[in-house]
Formats: sequence, structure tokens, C-alpha cells
Amino acid sequence: MGKFLKNYIKSMRLYYAFITGIAGWIGVAFYEYIAASPFQTVEMVPETGKKIMILVMLFLSWGINQIINDYLGLKEDMVNAKRRPMVTGELDPRKALLLTGILLLMTMMVTYIYLEPIALIPAILGVALNVLYEYAKGYGIWGNIVFGLMISMCTAFGFLAAGPTESPYLTTDRVAILILVAVLNALMTYYTYFKDYEGDKLAGKKTLVVRLGVEKSKYLGMILAFLPAVILALFCFTHIIDTVNHIFLLLTGLTFFLELWTGYLYFKNPQGEGTYYALAVNFRACACGQATLIAIFNTELALILFLVTYIFVGFLFDLYTDPQS
Repeated sequence: MGKFLKNYIKSMRLYYAFITGIAGWIGVAFYEYIAASPFQTVEMVPETGKKIMILVMLFLSWGINQIINDYLGLKEDMVNAKRRPMVTGELDPRKALLLTGILLLMTMMVTYIYLEPIALIPAILGVALNVLYEYAKGYGIWGNIVFGLMISMCTAFGFLAAGPTESPYLTTDRVAILILVAVLNALMTYYTYFKDYEGDKLAGKKTLVVRLGVEKSKYLGMILAFLPAVILALFCFTHIIDTVNHIFLLLTGLTFFLELWTGYLYFKNPQGEGTYYALAVNFRACACGQATLIAIFNTELALILFLVTYIFVGFLFDLYTDPQS
């Protein structure tokens, strides 16, 4: 049992936890902002226990769902990641999927009984999109779109699970935040395709990098590094997002640098060992970008999460020194 749990946790790749965790924290922070403002109707500031439960589920959600992703992607992982526990046989797929199913069922039950039943909608959609992603990544940009939508479900879950709220649930500013989360994650997963190029190509997964080839893709990667900043500027210019403060601008500038640095690293090393180690900057850019969005509602929390995210994404990534695992 101990060996099984060790390999299960290894397969969760916990450096990804900040991707889903911070995405969900945006929703929780937004809900708290509304609940504490004069604009609240039925919203109530969630108790500490409820917030901890939501965030624990969100931080673990990527890892739990990763087991499904690893199972569905075994074919390409036999080339891209030969020493992952499920590929080597150290992790029994049936037992791993059973544990994942139990944990997902527990998540749904806690959401329905202890949190808010309406939050089951993004939770179920998130799981469904994770399954769909493994097939969508074989159709160019659709893989990126599905992945971005999947992580944005964490933001929706965090908001809806935090407490009661009146419809309409999708207002203009809320949709803008979901779009930014989706774009950050769609871009993040685009860069990960460089590492998986050979395996995806052999497995017939026609990702954007496979379709365009490595040389064209690295130039596109440099251009796409500007995309989150362009979309954010558009939202601010049209006043869809109009709560701009100094902390938000500072963190936006730092995120923009991280995105450009990510694009440069993949331009410089689109293949080889450097491609794998560039993932740390890539994950930081995405997760820190999500933390930046929290500055719209809570500047102090955003600063703390930005710094903690930057440090711990790197720390957790360094525990995975083998590019093939």
C-alpha cells in the first residue's frame, strides 16, 4: 500500500497543484469581495473551515485528475515519459483509477452536502473536459481551448462553492476573468507541447506544435507570449475590468516578464533537455498570472500568493529531476 501511494502521489505531479489551486482561489477571493461589499445580496463571507475545504480540493484536483490523463495518454507517454509510474508498471492503472474515482465521488459529496450544490456543475464539467482534453489535443488548437476551459472551471467552482449567490452567475466582469484564466492556461499548455513533440507525433496527436513543426512553433510561441497582456489591456480599455491599482499593475508587469521569458526559453530550446527545465518558468508564469488577477479584489492576498506561488512551484518542480518521469 505504501509503495502504491508513493507512486500515486508521484504521478500527481504536485507542482501543477498551484495551477488549479490559484485558479480556484480567484473565485473564492472574488466571492469574499462581493460578500464584504455594499453590493452583496445573499452573499456571506465564508467561514474559515469552508474556505480551507474548497482550497484543499482545488489544490489536489489537478493531481487526482492527472491519473485519468496519464491513463488515457499512455501511448504517447511511452515515448515522452518512459519512467512515469503508470508506464513502468509501478502504478497499477486499475487501482489508481479506482482511488481517483473514490476521491472524485467524495469531492462531489462534500460539494453537495457541505458546500453549495450549484458548484457541482463546474466540478463535473472540469472532470469531463479533462477526459475530452486527451482527445482534443490531437486536433490542433482545440486541445489548448479545452485545457483552458477546464482550468477556468476551477475558478467557477471556487466562486460558486464559497457560498450562496443570486443569478445571473455570469456577469461581464466574471466572464472576463474566466477568459483570462483560460487564455493563461491555454498558452501554458501550448509550451508543454514542445517537450511532448516526439511522442505526440508518433501517437498521432496533432497538437499545434506537431502540425506546425518545431521551427514555426517556436516563433509562434514568442508571439503568443504577448496574448494575455493584449487581452487584459483590451478588457481594461473597454472598462470591463476597471478596478486597476498599483499592486495589480506591478504584478501584471512581473507576469508579462515571466510570459516573455517563457517564450524566449522555448524559442532558444524548443527541443532537448532545456525544453523540460523551461517548464518551471512556464508554470510560474501561468500560476503567478492567476495570482495577479486576485489583486483586482484583494491586493495583499495577491502579493502573498504571487510570492508563495513563485517559490513553491519551483521547489516542487525541482523534486522531479527526471524529464522522463
